[in-house]
Formats: sequence, structure tokens, C-alpha cells
Amino acid sequence: MLTIDVMLKNSPLPLSVQKKEAEVAQSLYQQLLEAMKSSEVTVIELNCEKEPNKTIAILSDQISAVIMSEKSGSANASRGAGFFATVTE
Repeated sequence: MLTIDVMLKNSPLPLSVQKKEAEVAQSLYQQLLEAMKSSEVTVIELNCEKEPNKTIAILSDQISAVIMSEKSGSANASRGAGFFATVTE
């Protein structure tokens, strides 16, 4: 399962959708990059394959970063993208 995290301007938390196939995730990643490069503002609708009822609509000019990563196991599930966690004993 691949996760696409979309960071929005003025928002500390990413919006995330999951894709089962690498080709589909890569295509969505490229679509989001092209939207970021374009001067035309469009609405982008994202659908999640892990949660079929999850749909997100975002304005292309509000995207500040896109992260594509492979999520495996439950260890990564408790942490947000880009954050470092420390363990103290």
C-alpha cells in the first residue's frame, strides 16, 4: 500500500490517501506535481483505495508539498509523515 501525503499551505497536518498499485500512486503523484507547477488554479479530487468512502477535494494553489511513501506494518501508522519520535525509558 502506497500513501500520498499532501501538505497544504497554513495547515500543519497532511491530507493522505492510499493506493494499492505503484503505477496508480505514481500517476497521482505526477498529477499533483503538475498542478503545483501550473499557474491555473484547479480543484483536484483524491480518492482513497484503503477507505473507499474517503474523498478529498483540494485547490491546486494551496498545495505546498507532496510525499509518496510505502507504508508497511503498524509501526509507521502511529506517526505522521515527516515527524521524528523519540522513546525514553
